[in-house]
Amino acid sequence: MTKELKQEYTLKITQANKTQLVTILYEMLLIYVGEAKEAHAGDCRDGFREGIRKARGCVNELLNSLNFDHELAMNFMQLYLYINRELARAEVRNSTEPLENVNKVVGQFHAAYEKLGVLDTSGPVMSNVQSVYAGLTYGKNSLTENLADQGIDRGFRV
Repeated sequence: MTKELKQEYTLKITQANKTQLVTILYEMLLIYVGEAKEAHAGDCRDGFREGIRKARGCVNELLNSLNFDHELAMNFMQLYLYINRELARAEVRNSTEPLENVNKVVGQFHAAYEKLGVLDTSGPVMSNVQSVYAGLTYGKNSLTENLADQGIDRGFRV
């Protein structure tokens, strides 16, 4: 994941509600699977493993966020465990075929949660985060982002 993409996702996460956070995890999972496939195509075994490791981190986060007070959580758990097994199978066999299965399942989840995200009107999960204002300054060969009022009171409150 590029530095710019990491910054973009950091901003998204700070302003996301619960449903949007899950959608972001699915997006990140798809990106890491794509990176693993690219590394495999370029015969970079370490890059392939790193992409899978990061994708498995996303799956673990999804597993840890399940609320087992609801029946549906068990179904999600089974699907997440399947995704985890497919990622492990891809790494062990050094094959991208299982990654195609992961893309199919996660792609459907992502599409469903994007639709749910529109219906979720709750506020952002994180509070007291830095305000971001659309303000970019263009130079001859550069683009500078300006942040106003960063303050000392930003971040998490416990």
